[in-house]
Amino acid sequence: MTAQGSHRTGNGTQEPVGDLVQRASQQLSQLVRDEMRLAQAEMTEKGKRFGKGGGLFGGAGVVGMLTLQALAATVIAALSLVMDVWAAALIVTGVLAAVTALMAALGKKQFSKASPPTPERTVDSVKADVAAIKESAHR
Repeated sequence: MTAQGSHRTGNGTQEPVGDLVQRASQQLSQLVRDEMRLAQAEMTEKGKRFGKGGGLFGGAGVVGMLTLQALAATVIAALSLVMDVWAAALIVTGVLAAVTALMAALGKKQFSKASPPTPERTVDSVKADVAAIKESAHR
């Protein structure tokens, strides 16, 4: 950099500071665009994998429900050896209802901890970053 506010290039010519700032701005813009394209491609790939995984989890849930139904029928059949079938079915239904209520209560508690659905810490961090940039720009 010379005293007149320009930069000496490798071949001895000088570039004005404005040109250097403009080139840096263009390069920064290009870098941001390239990073956004990379992030988009990565998120698209991850989205496809999440979709496949979600479908497999859904299928596992359906088969799991069928398994639970078969298990309930088995428990009812086993209990019916020592009591009436209706009493065995009532006991199994009561146990399943209690498990359902417990899971619903725990799920509701987790949802209430997650509310509101905004990334509060990230928002606060971004606000702090913007304030710091504004403060340094005023200096």
